[in-house]
Amino acid sequence: HTENMTNIAIARRLHISVSVVQRKLAQFQFEHDFTKLPKVLSWDEFSRNKGKLAFIAQNFETRSIVTILDNNRQTTIKNYFYKYPRAVRETVEVVTVDMSGSYIPIIKQLFPRAKIVLDRFHIIQHLSRAMMTTRIDIMKTFDTHSLPYRSMKNHWRILQKDSRKLSLNRFFSRTFRQTVTPREVVQKTLKFSEELKFYYELYQILLFHFQEMNSKYFFELLEDNLDLVNPAFKTVFKTFLKYKTYITNAMELPYSNAKLEATNKLIKDIKRQAFGFRNFTNFKTKIYIALNIKNERTKFVLSRC
Repeated sequence: HTENMTNIAIARRLHISVSVVQRKLAQFQFEHDFTKLPKVLSWDEFSRNKGKLAFIAQNFETRSIVTILDNNRQTTIKNYFYKYPRAVRETVEVVTVDMSGSYIPIIKQLFPRAKIVLDRFHIIQHLSRAMMTTRIDIMKTFDTHSLPYRSMKNHWRILQKDSRKLSLNRFFSRTFRQTVTPREVVQKTLKFSEELKFYYELYQILLFHFQEMNSKYFFELLEDNLDLVNPAFKTVFKTFLKYKTYITNAMELPYSNAKLEATNKLIKDIKRQAFGFRNFTNFKTKIYIALNIKNERTKFVLSRC
């Protein structure tokens, strides 16, 4: 289990020099098989260093890395995937991506038969941020020492949470100075503002329809309320309507970027434990070893130390 260890730690454990570890790492070759692609691909980016982003593509089913590219520019990504014959690229059925939208045009070019699925976590995150912004704006209309202000400020987590997941357990609220349930906190807080009540109920019903995969009602709500909501929600609603097809796919298909997000967490761990990588090739090698070491594409070339 040396994938996440620093070169110095590996050398100490194996009683060899750091230069030997570095030389052995350099001997790993990860061959790219341009004759096949996974049916389901996940795309994302991760931080290299100093604000630079690298691109990563992963097999959704096996979690093995398809490729890691030095940057996430469209030209770089297209140049790599165009190495696969069109017939191979047409076998890709689904590509999962985040909500940025920057990858959507090139996915259509590269994989003409693939369905694009936006990551469910990021869809919920957009709604959650709009609710957060709205709550803060309404909260600021009250005096900072008032009960409405303190309630909206101190119990913000309860207001953000899916109402169906609220605990039934009672707790002592220092804000209300009494024992209450989370649901009672919501009821008390919403009495302070009709505006907050409107947005809270809209937010909750959107969460409900999204998680119950009721795409028809979800998008009808967006359209019906588009001209009634504040700028924070309006921006989110317009984005959702723009990507209606891909969000519908997220509701109807069992795919997301969750596995790739877990991979990105592992990459962060590798980077942190190595105190960053000056050499990106070494960084990529460590990632490939951690995730593809048991994969058939991995070939270790032996040589004398």
